[in-house]
Amino acid sequence: MTTPNLTRNQSLVYDALSRTQAPLSAYVILDKLRDAGFRAPLQVYRALEKLIELGLVHRLESLNAFVACAHTQTDCCTHHHGSVAFAICNACGQVTEFHDHQVDHSLGHWAKSQKFKAEKTTIEIRGLCEACAS
Repeated sequence: MTTPNLTRNQSLVYDALSRTQAPLSAYVILDKLRDAGFRAPLQVYRALEKLIELGLVHRLESLNAFVACAHTQTDCCTHHHGSVAFAICNACGQVTEFHDHQVDHSLGHWAKSQKFKAEKTTIEIRGLCEACAS
């Protein structure tokens, strides 16, 4: 994915998340980036905040961890369409990001009928991935 102009810290945090298959907490990111000069959690949190704002990173609420957006620039996050959904395996920790237009439509219809202005929708499904369920 082509990334916008990022600061050095933002680039380092984004690269750390992009290189791993598992979600990372801010403190794990800090540990991974100590050799690059990171000393305080605030450095990581500031970078994460901007990366989330840009749609390059997602926060998994139930894990208090972060993942790089799995979709390309034309697919997903830079267009900020609807909800972002994640299937999280309780056994191996695998996280699969997906998007479902029907779910978006249903949630949008509900919000409109309730005169509720949704600002962010993140769906997390916890269970077992195919490999772990076998």
